[in-house]
Amino acid sequence: MIRIGANPIGWSNDDMPEIGGDIAFETCLSEAQEAGFVGMELGNKFPRQSDKLRPILEKFGHVLVGGWYSTELLVRSAKDELKAAQGHATLLKEMGSTVFIAAETSNAIHGARKVPLSARPVLKKSEWKRFGERYTALAQAVRDEYGLQLVYHHHMGTCVQSEADIDRFMEATGEAVHLLLDTGHATWGGADPVRLARHYKPRISHFHAKDVREDVMWQSNREDWPFLDSVLEGIYTVPGDGLIDYVRILKELSDYSGWVVVEAEQDPKKAEPLKYARLGYNNIKWFLGEASLI
Repeated sequence: MIRIGANPIGWSNDDMPEIGGDIAFETCLSEAQEAGFVGMELGNKFPRQSDKLRPILEKFGHVLVGGWYSTELLVRSAKDELKAAQGHATLLKEMGSTVFIAAETSNAIHGARKVPLSARPVLKKSEWKRFGERYTALAQAVRDEYGLQLVYHHHMGTCVQSEADIDRFMEATGEAVHLLLDTGHATWGGADPVRLARHYKPRISHFHAKDVREDVMWQSNREDWPFLDSVLEGIYTVPGDGLIDYVRILKELSDYSGWVVVEAEQDPKKAEPLKYARLGYNNIKWFLGEASLI
């Protein structure tokens, strides 16, 4: 079964809390419900206690899809990471979520406003084996102790950005580690999301649908902008409003079951959240229908 959820980053930005900082938490949930969504990922305004979060989400017809967790497995053990993640994993389990979204950020530069994307970290060949082993151990522990499937979020400005990075990561990790296919990050990172969907289909357990404005992407690449400057200039938008062919991607995921999450880091002063939420929901629902997934 496929359900369509949203990420609150279209209303309030986690990396830049001042962007959308004036938009109330309840406004985000209400507008997401109005657009048609039935689940939300975590944002910076969400309570982190299940007894406080559950009634708020239920009031607006949502369940908790999951939420981003930043790992530091390049510099600490899987055991230490699991201990650090205890509160996050407990919240997800208590809220009935099924996925644990993780990304390595110990050396990431996507949050640095003055650092261009060309300075993003690149792992040495010798580092991948230990990194993969630690991620596999963490994923197995998260599955065993919390019943959650770890899904890795490849991301601009991190050590897993390009198609080659994704391939190396998937090869270095075991079956316990699955992939979050993010169409926006894949496309901007130079990967082919159709090929990723086809190649990693058995290990794709979460899907982020955001689109890319081609003109902004090429300007960002030419002028070597930082990640957040690119976001503020509008590089990302909701599915169907950019260059990505979603039907081709989704047709490769014929057996997919889980959440399809619409998101687009945008400045809400430039991109009115409810308007884009409706556009993203309607478009992705149509794309899913065209791919015979719903």
